[in-house]
Amino acid sequence: MKYLIVGIGNMGAKYDNTRHNIGFDVVDHLAASKEATWQNDTQGDVAQIKHRGRTFILLKPSTYVNLSGKAVRYWLQKEKIDKKNLLVVLDDLNLPFGKQRLRAKGNDGGHNGLKNIDQVTGGNNYARLRFGIGSDFSKGRQVDFVLGEWSAEEKEQLADLVKYAADTVLSFGAIGINHTMNKYNKK
Repeated sequence: MKYLIVGIGNMGAKYDNTRHNIGFDVVDHLAASKEATWQNDTQGDVAQIKHRGRTFILLKPSTYVNLSGKAVRYWLQKEKIDKKNLLVVLDDLNLPFGKQRLRAKGNDGGHNGLKNIDQVTGGNNYARLRFGIGSDFSKGRQVDFVLGEWSAEEKEQLADLVKYAADTVLSFGAIGINHTMNKYNKK
């Protein structure tokens, strides 16, 4: 069985270590933990890992966050993966820093990456793992906050939180969405 795991983020060194790239951080952790290498391919960087007899195609779209749908559709079709086996990992301003929420489907919550994926793939019927980045910014500074680097305090906790999110992704493939939500949405 195959799964497409999409980390949402922006390509380029200026976006490394920013809140908006947490999806990239999670799939990077997965690839590193299984010693997989990234290949630059059509519409993104791709790596493949195995876990409990399942294949996970990891994708970091090169289309930038707001146009992620094009890359997602391409890789779903290329790998012949059903949308029920798609999981998108993204940042969420509406969740406190470090809290995560896995859902089988849902609205875009104002996230332009999800909005584009919904439009291009024909609906919101796919799993998403929202990683809370908090909302500690003043009015009109949302973009600066999202594209800003983690605070020193956040950086101290980040490695454990990214590992927890990566474990959630592997569980999604191994035991399914419902059991994974029950197990990992509690923290």
